[in-house]
Amino acid sequence: MSDTQPHLLCRELSLLAFNRRVLAQAQDHRIPLLERLKFLCIVSSNLDEFFEVRMAWLRRTCVLSPHTPLANGDLPATVVANVTAEAHSIIAEQYRLFNEELIPALREEGIYFYPRRDWSAEQQQWVADYFKRELLPILTPIGLDPSHPFPRLLNKSLNFAVELEGKDAFGRTGGMAIVQAPRILPRVLKMPKELCEGHDGFVFLSSILHAHAHTLFTGMTVKGCYQFRLTRNSDLSVEEEDVKNLRTAIVGELRDRQYGEGVRLEVADNCPAHVYDFLLSQFQLGHDELYRVNGPVNLVRLMAVPDMADRADLKFSPYYPSIPKILNKNRVLFDVIRKQDVLLYHPYQSFEPTVRLIQQAAKDPQVVAIKMTIYRTGSNSDLVKALMTAAVAGKQVTVVVELMARFDEETNVNWASQLEAAGAHVVYGVFGYKIHAKMALIVRREEGILKRYAHLGTGNYHQGTSRLYTDLGLMTCDEAITADVNTVFMEITGLGQPNHLRKIAQSPFTLHKMLLDSIEREQTAALAGKPARIIAKMNALVEPTIVDALYAASQAGVSIDLIVRGICVLRPGVPGLSENIRVRSIVGRLLEHARVFYFEHGGEPKVWISSADWMGRNLFRRVETCTPVENPQIKDRIIRETLLLALADNQRSWLMQADGSYVRAPIIDGEDVVNMQEILLQEYASH
Repeated sequence: MSDTQPHLLCRELSLLAFNRRVLAQAQDHRIPLLERLKFLCIVSSNLDEFFEVRMAWLRRTCVLSPHTPLANGDLPATVVANVTAEAHSIIAEQYRLFNEELIPALREEGIYFYPRRDWSAEQQQWVADYFKRELLPILTPIGLDPSHPFPRLLNKSLNFAVELEGKDAFGRTGGMAIVQAPRILPRVLKMPKELCEGHDGFVFLSSILHAHAHTLFTGMTVKGCYQFRLTRNSDLSVEEEDVKNLRTAIVGELRDRQYGEGVRLEVADNCPAHVYDFLLSQFQLGHDELYRVNGPVNLVRLMAVPDMADRADLKFSPYYPSIPKILNKNRVLFDVIRKQDVLLYHPYQSFEPTVRLIQQAAKDPQVVAIKMTIYRTGSNSDLVKALMTAAVAGKQVTVVVELMARFDEETNVNWASQLEAAGAHVVYGVFGYKIHAKMALIVRREEGILKRYAHLGTGNYHQGTSRLYTDLGLMTCDEAITADVNTVFMEITGLGQPNHLRKIAQSPFTLHKMLLDSIEREQTAALAGKPARIIAKMNALVEPTIVDALYAASQAGVSIDLIVRGICVLRPGVPGLSENIRVRSIVGRLLEHARVFYFEHGGEPKVWISSADWMGRNLFRRVETCTPVENPQIKDRIIRETLLLALADNQRSWLMQADGSYVRAPIIDGEDVVNMQEILLQEYASH
């Protein structure tokens, strides 16, 4: 390949390409209208994190290593310029879609967003009453002068720059003031239906503040009021040599996160140049970091609207996760698992049996110990409550809480405190290595001997996301696998060299090598003229040596299908490099999250489920597990439901091109329409 087309794509542009695919869901007229609005909000949420983490990292890299090319061969400044241009383009399309398509379509359905100019007298009175009752008592306008320097603004808070004329009570000449909207108040409010002719009517908090800003500055003239929002670097940084107590250090970092370095300034498009130039100078940002938008500066908060609008006809049809008959609520789950491995495919199948397994273990007098990892579990977790119940009952409970789970640090700190108070042994993992493995181990005394039971998953122990993310969870009492899980827990909680695992592959020790060996085995088979195939499903493919191994396998003739939801830096379909590699991404009503790896293995396929994506952080800087699936029936289920259906999908699939762009999978004449997620929702609904 030429120097202008390196064999690795830009990671950040690939991530933005994923958000283009999410935005396409908001543009898709086949999707219910309020769900389209949700997808628009998801793009904004994703972009917030992109700026807080990836853009912050790029900006820092530009300063620290400006002349060192990144993995795709470009200098940091070039990547920043390209990424910034694409981010501006995506955000401009978001607001065009919101204003020109979604708002008119919602209005046709009787769902109104009322701008100030359209308020009736009754609506104006309702707004005035709300402002006086809920806003005025807690607002603190800050006039800017030598005694009142520019305030420290919280990350992603809604703020207003107010231009003033006249003199105040102390004779000070008006200039500019800053008003920060209280975070405790919703950004979108629903008006009473009787004020909206029976329709669903909404008003933005920003509109209410605009309308009544003058009441905050008695006797002065408000020349202009302009909403703005600052996004800050929010990636936590904790240095090992400075840490004596990790939890205390994390709590300190969480306080500082709200005031990290600025990376993006969003302003309303009516904001004049002299105002946004002043704001840019305060945050030490350039004009490229300025995003002028036609609408609310935080579309994420519109996520509440579909729930406030009582319009089931404008949403996806509800689905109800099924529970396998063998796991009915009257069964002791240990009796079931002792007879056979159990696989649950969420959210098509309920997460409830997983919760029930830990709850039964907590109350079972024969259970003597429970060990479990917590990465993301939510702020109201029945699983964690069951662990506390077990600890209070005197069982040996060990919980590995990952305090550095990005944006869940505060929740995990709180759970760690409560678990310790209940008597559980809480471990924060290994400094420098996130504990990302999803595993639980239960030790039960049966007929005088101790027997182990394990749960291994591809996703978090989170009851909320288990209804939105597609993930696999395996319950087993296989002696080798449960012994391996115990060994991994011992490595995390104790000290010593890594131990040999019989079946499970583990990061950071053996998983990377297992993947490379498996790819090479397929390459050798292809060179010998034998069947050779790789199918891998994951969230992201970034790690360069894995990419190089896949290129080599492709050149040897291995047929490779990669189902990568998000970032992919590999270039598929390039002659002489990757002509035997196909990459697709599925973006639908559910978030594809399961990691599944298939290797043909000489006609005796090897199938693995894993907590790890093919990224450097997962393979070298995290503790991950990758578990072989050996039960023939379960293996066949996984192959069909997670891999083959994904490859057949022609409704929600996108095919990656060699330049990193994506096109929708075509429906070939005579081909059946295949929507993987809808097929599985229907199939499992009938179970």
